[in-house]
Amino acid sequence: MKETYRTIAGRGADEFVINKSRFIGYGAPVTTEEEALAFIEEIKTRHKDATHNVSAYVLGRDSNIQRFNDDGEPSGTAGIPALEVLKKEELRNAAVVVTRYFGGVKLGGGGLIRAYTKGAKIAIEASVIVTMEKFNLIRMGINYTAYGKIENYFMENGYIPEKVEYLETVYIDMYVKKSLSDSFLDDMKDMTSGEIDYALVEEKYLPVKDGVRWME
Repeated sequence: MKETYRTIAGRGADEFVINKSRFIGYGAPVTTEEEALAFIEEIKTRHKDATHNVSAYVLGRDSNIQRFNDDGEPSGTAGIPALEVLKKEELRNAAVVVTRYFGGVKLGGGGLIRAYTKGAKIAIEASVIVTMEKFNLIRMGINYTAYGKIENYFMENGYIPEKVEYLETVYIDMYVKKSLSDSFLDDMKDMTSGEIDYALVEEKYLPVKDGVRWME
């Protein structure tokens, strides 16, 4: 099983016109088939007057579920090209719908493949793409005398605590990349002269964009 995977974290949409046919590409994050089907149905309802609403989605960190629907276009010219874009981009837990309003000029098989490939690509490009990485939620208890130094460390390194409680000591909940957890804790020990209590609360996949945790 992959330790990291790419996915869509935020929806996107874009469109283009080719030979008078209007194509609109939509991308969305989905984690279950129910979510994927609901997203597809949402777009189909929004564009119930469209000629076609072609869809594709990939689910699971190992891409174990892959589905597509040509929605009336010739077999192999619409849903499969859209699905291939998701696979080529190595996206998981992601869905696209490409809506077409026929403009009166037939595109032919090759033209349809290119159009639906482009529709899926622009949908993805308009969406927020992130890498899902494993994080550890670390709960720490530190003395007030060390807190100022640690606060500065957090700001300089882009760390944002999940929760801070000011009790007899300062309790901090922090998500840290699993790959960086050991060095992070070493830094915490250095800055507190070893006067720190900590525990690993959970391990969780969280989105990362441009090397840092992505938050909406």
